Amino acid sequence: MDDVTVIDDRAAAEAWLDPTRARLLARLAEPGSASTLAGQLGIPRQKINYHLRTLEKHGLVELVEERRRGNMTERVLRATATSYVISPDVAPELAPDPDRSGDRLSARWLLALAARLVRDVGALITNSAKANKKVATYALDGQVRFATPQDRAAFAAELGDTVTALLAKYHSEDGRDHRVVVAVHPKAD
Repeated sequence: MDDVTVIDDRAAAEAWLDPTRARLLARLAEPGSASTLAGQLGIPRQKINYHLRTLEKHGLVELVEERRRGNMTERVLRATATSYVISPDVAPELAPDPDRSGDRLSARWLLALAARLVRDVGALITNSAKANKKVATYALDGQVRFATPQDRAAFAAELGDTVTALLAKYHSEDGRDHRVVVAVHPKAD
């Protein structure tokens, strides 16, 4: 089971967004069958089976085992990931695009940048899985508290200068392009 899966198919996103199916996915972090889920959720087994088939069709759950129970076969399934993120590719006509915004200091531009990051990294994960290769990435997450708005502005200026110097130092016309994203925003409470 993956930690995070990026959903890049509209039909799979629609399946995931159904409230009953979302509840089933949450329960299927541990393998379960339609019978056990029906008992836990108080929903008829036939209805659970319908939803499980839809989730399985879109690769959101996978078969773990089949067990004979009397004259029937019980299918045990589990979610393919612990959590899911929907790629902007699900609705490209509505996807945010940081290149369309001129205000690089706005929270909306940062959100569009984050959406592009989800799209790009999701595609890398999908393609690397098909090629049975790992994706070389690096991320840094930290927290800082600024005493004054002036300190925040000075930090942003120094961070920009430092990153610009590193980009210039290591940039080569040869090799593979890499995207560098640095974001600073207030921490949500």
